[in-house]
Amino acid sequence: MSPKRIMKSENEKTFSNEHEQFIKNVRKRKIIVWCTQLIVLILFFAFWEIAANLKWIDSFLTSQPSRVWNTFLKLHGDGSLYQHIGITVGETVAGFVSGTILGTLIAIVLWWSDFISEVLDPYLVILNSLPKVALGPIFIVWAGAGVTAILTMALSISIFTTIIGVYSGLREVDKEKITLLETFGANKRQILQKVVLPASFPTIMNALKINVGLSWVGVIMGEFLVSKAGLGYLIVYGSQVFQLDLVMTSVIILAVAAAIMYLGVAYIEKVVLKHRS
Repeated sequence: MSPKRIMKSENEKTFSNEHEQFIKNVRKRKIIVWCTQLIVLILFFAFWEIAANLKWIDSFLTSQPSRVWNTFLKLHGDGSLYQHIGITVGETVAGFVSGTILGTLIAIVLWWSDFISEVLDPYLVILNSLPKVALGPIFIVWAGAGVTAILTMALSISIFTTIIGVYSGLREVDKEKITLLETFGANKRQILQKVVLPASFPTIMNALKINVGLSWVGVIMGEFLVSKAGLGYLIVYGSQVFQLDLVMTSVIILAVAAAIMYLGVAYIEKVVLKHRS
């Protein structure tokens, strides 16, 4: 074997070892981060339980992990827990999907027409800044005291953030790429399909992640006002009858459900990016 081939083989071997070591370091760091997060969570609940037992905090007002667990088992035993979770999750997914789709479509319309964008820009800013809680009674009158009002509340909170976020991403696409396509005779639909949307994918995914939280906020706010079932209903009912164990249990379940939904969106983003690459 010639000296050049020997040197090339050694360089490839060195690069392969370095790459393998880099991957190991990345995986090791992820494991350390995950373990640290788990330890922090365990310490939080342990301190909460100890503080309640030692009377550092009033367990009647703050509850404690053991009482939350007992309340969870009680709700699990009578079967009502999963009904409430299913209702809230279903409403949240519906609000999340509708807000994301409608917001993205409206953002595309604004990108397509500069005139419409200039006309609607101040209205979008005002509507996005308007506290949606103030519109709750109006939604109830318009949509009725039921699921429709809850979905309307969720949609009103998420759609304007989606429009503004996605539209900003569409406008920030490299102008030189658009100009290049225009010189080759591409129309606006082709520019949108081939350049603008692919380049704006990270922005759209960020809007999806933000919408996860906003959809939960909208649904819970709607359930506070009109619902007769759901996690928001349990929180309101528990606070009215001073069952703070029920309130804290519902809040923790809500946090877990929201985290799972966020991880689902992050997983979809990872799969799509892998497919594109």
